[in-house]
This record gives sequence, structure tokens and C-alpha cells, in this order.
Amino acid sequence: MKISRCLSSIGRFVALALFLVFALLPLVWIVITSLKDPKEIFTFPLVYIPGKISFVSYQKLFRFNNFGLYFRNSLIVTVLGSLGSLLMAVFSGYALSRYKKHALKSKVLLVLYFSQMIPSFLLMTPLYIMIAKLGGLDKLWVLAIVYIATTLSFNTIMSKSFFDRIPVSIEEAAMVDGCTTSQSLFRIVIPMMAPGLAAIFSFSFVNIWNELFLAVMFLSDPAKTTIPVALNSFISKAGISWDILSAGLVVSLLPTMIVFAFGQKYIVVGLTEGGVKG
Repeated sequence: MKISRCLSSIGRFVALALFLVFALLPLVWIVITSLKDPKEIFTFPLVYIPGKISFVSYQKLFRFNNFGLYFRNSLIVTVLGSLGSLLMAVFSGYALSRYKKHALKSKVLLVLYFSQMIPSFLLMTPLYIMIAKLGGLDKLWVLAIVYIATTLSFNTIMSKSFFDRIPVSIEEAAMVDGCTTSQSLFRIVIPMMAPGLAAIFSFSFVNIWNELFLAVMFLSDPAKTTIPVALNSFISKAGISWDILSAGLVVSLLPTMIVFAFGQKYIVVGLTEGGVKG
């Protein structure tokens, strides 16, 4: 019995180790490629470990490709979109969680769940026509609003599930002590669901930061380009700029890695609670 458990544990460990290697191998290869001299990337036989670490690719990325501006644009759009979606999701989730006898509650929830099944590309053409007629093309704040709209349904479902976990009796006790509904929400309930807020923000941040198609549609001005669009531009019919692309990928991964590093346990909670409870 002990031997079988030991073998089972070893088997799971080996399987997880192999999975980790295959998952990390592309990332490691991108980092190594970004640190090679551009000439080493195309040498044959293939050079796996650079003879000398070179930052030429990063210099070309920021000096000649305006990547710092693209990074700033992505940061502006992502932060505005994530915070806006979080703020709206808090209020909509609170309403759906607390006002249980409202006649429209079940219908609203049904619409929110149904919206998650609609392929995003079906919305792109009518969305583009609407934004173009309103004169919202090539505006970062308009793109941020679009991201808020596209992430709000899922974030509202997550927010509602976190509010459901907080007993109503806590708010009732606060109101007995003299708090209004808004005071009990901001002073008691929202601080208690800080992990939920972190999970919602993390999901929004990662999804918006990596989004490509909407950014390509609404931003044609090079000065308003975001990082995913810039990385896509390094791939052309003439070839792929592997050195600049690898350096750009490494830089673009840093914000999402930081967000995951600080919010990974909250993201797991969001997946289990926000995705299951309704």
C-alpha cells in the first residue's frame, strides 16, 4: 500500500515536472533569443546559449521602434479599462446580490451568462461602425470604454458571487449602528471582499493588456498604438524581426507577470467562486 502511494506520488511529480518544462520552454527560449546578438539568431548550426549576452535587441526596440510610447499607451488603456470595469462591476454585482426579490434579477443574470457565449468577432463590425460614426476612432479613452463594456459581464458575475459570500446580517448590524446603505457598502462590505476585487482587477488587467483585435480595429494612428499591435507589426511579408520581437515579448510580459505574482491566489479564488456560483 505504501509502495503504491509512493509510486503514485512519484508519477504525479514527474508528470507535473514535464508539464512545467514544456510550459516554460517557450518563455525561456524567447528570453535567450532576446539576449543574443542579432547575428547569432540566424547562424547555423543553431546557437542555444549565447556566447555573450547582448542588449542590442532591447536598444533597437526602444530607440528605433518607439516601444516606450506603445508601453505607455497600453498601460493607460489597461488601467483605465480595468479600474472602470471593476468599479461598475462592484455596483452591479452588489445590486444583483442584495436585491433578491427584484423581478428583473433573473433576466439580467440570464443576459449576462448568455453574453459570455457570444463570439467576440460577431460584435466587431457593428461596434466599429458605431464607434466610427461617433468619431471615436484613434482615441485611447474610447478604446478603454470598449474594454469596460466587453469585460463587464464576466466581472459582474464574479462580483456578485463574492458579495453572496458576505452575510447580509453584517450590513444590517452596521445599519442598526447608524450606517446608511452606501456607508455599510464602502466601509464594511468592500473592505471584506478585497480578495475578490483583486481577482476581478487581475482578470481585467491581463485580458485587456493582451487584447489585439479591438486595438487593431480602433487605433490606426501610430502614436496611439498599443503593445499587442506593435508586436504584430514586427511580423510582415518580408519576414519576422525575431530579435526585436523577442525583446518586445519579454518587455510585454513583465506587467502581467507582476500582476500574477501579487494576485495569483486571488485569481484562483475568482476562478472557483466567480465562475461557479451564480
